[in-house]
Amino acid sequence: MLELRPGCECCDRDLPPHSEEARICSYECTFCVTCAETVLNGRCPNCGGELVPRPRRPADRLLKHPASTTRVFKPAGCAGPGATP
Repeated sequence: MLELRPGCECCDRDLPPHSEEARICSYECTFCVTCAETVLNGRCPNCGGELVPRPRRPADRLLKHPASTTRVFKPAGCAGPGATP
């Protein structure tokens, strides 16, 4: 089950579970659409994988399976793919 992390790893922007602005890789690294497209060029700086729109969990399902509250913030690693954190 997806964690639905609460913020962008690059800029720490809030990304609530219903956000259409969240992008993730296959490891669930999470970024806002602005960082994903303009800073990272659609590639995860951690694994090099593709960043795609994060699915949104229906509100009634969030009650049973809530989104994560654990933030991951690694701005040093957000210079783009191949950057050293």
